[in-house]
Amino acid sequence: MREHVHLPDRSAVADADDLIRRFGDYAASEAARRASCSRSLGNVLHYCRWRQIERMIERLGAGGSGETRH
Repeated sequence: MREHVHLPDRSAVADADDLIRRFGDYAASEAARRASCSRSLGNVLHYCRWRQIERMIERLGAGGSGETRH
């Protein structure tokens, strides 16, 4: 079964790229931390956005499946 992750816009992709560059293997954890902070502040939109970014980073890091990543 293929798993799809929706990113709403190019800025989400840019944020994912920035986290990967800055935090390396810990990029997904940083996205999760940002989601948690947004949730604590009651900002549902940013919470969902950072969770989507977290899932995309995890998906990109999964590698080895032989699938093309776009």
